[in-house]
Amino acid sequence: MKYPSFLKENETIGFVAPSFGCNIEPYKSALEHALEKFHARGYQTELGPNCYAGDGIGISNTPEKCGRELTEFYSSAANQALISCGGGELMCGILDYIDFEQLKTAPPKWYVGYSDNTNFTFLLTTILDTASIYGPCAPAFGMEPWHPAISDTFDLLTGKKLSVANYSAWERESLKTESNPLAPYHTTEPEIFHTFIVEKNEYTETKQQIHVSGRLLGGCMDCLINLLGTKYDYVQEFVQQYKEDGIVWFLESCDLNIMSIYRAIWQMQHAGWFQYVKGFLIGRPLCYGQEMFGMNQYQAVLTLLKQYQVPVIMDIDLGHLPPAMPLVCGSLCDVSVCENSISINMKMK
Repeated sequence: MKYPSFLKENETIGFVAPSFGCNIEPYKSALEHALEKFHARGYQTELGPNCYAGDGIGISNTPEKCGRELTEFYSSAANQALISCGGGELMCGILDYIDFEQLKTAPPKWYVGYSDNTNFTFLLTTILDTASIYGPCAPAFGMEPWHPAISDTFDLLTGKKLSVANYSAWERESLKTESNPLAPYHTTEPEIFHTFIVEKNEYTETKQQIHVSGRLLGGCMDCLINLLGTKYDYVQEFVQQYKEDGIVWFLESCDLNIMSIYRAIWQMQHAGWFQYVKGFLIGRPLCYGQEMFGMNQYQAVLTLLKQYQVPVIMDIDLGHLPPAMPLVCGSLCDVSVCENSISINMKMK
């Protein structure tokens, strides 16, 4: 596994928009304020040509232009790390226009983003054997004040800390609007996650201490199932390469409903992705609390995963109901769970 150098003071952070750009509010003002905050901390910034674009369908610009921007900025020596301007819907369309052969020869650099950015964070790890950061997009760094999850991401990017832990509460309804673009997370819901272990071939919730180690891999399931079975699917090769470490899968979802989550798990399972799995970290789904035809968000996951006989920790701080712990995709991790606290220590080896 290749690990980029951590960002140093006075170095340059590049910004790209391979999914949505920041052409409308509240994202435009939030990005501009994020740039001010980075400058105040002693960093330079470089914006890609699509950062304020809104000319594409489901992405900032045409797939060709988005693929070229990402290839050029990742390969460029003018910036030392990249942060995505946003998530979106159709970043998968740019993959045919990313020059992966060129990226293989470029020095590794940190790429930060989540949601639709799974199309790059996941492929950096599985195709290029390079670690990436599954974390907030650029406008989140414009909030006032920074939530600890944002500070954790920046501390991870700069190498000040390599471990994260859960936060005390989460946001069900955002206060960020066009007229209030710098609003912090509106954390009103108490943090409660659920740990399951297999007993007598069925998952049982437990409060006992759990420890899981392995190599972190995952992202947004909406994107992962689109990649599955395509020419960009190198998961079988990846899990074989790191079978001695085992895999700790981290998964979350955006547009998927309860039934779609079940189908996504089924699809990944039958593609052999979960070989050598050591545990699952499942974020709060955007459809949190939904039930359909007698199935809830827990049954949608646990019903299929019980065959692996590994711990499943659900409703953790990950995904589209913030805050989210930043995770280094590709890193070796030690996960410790005790009652309602979880800590994840990531090792760059």
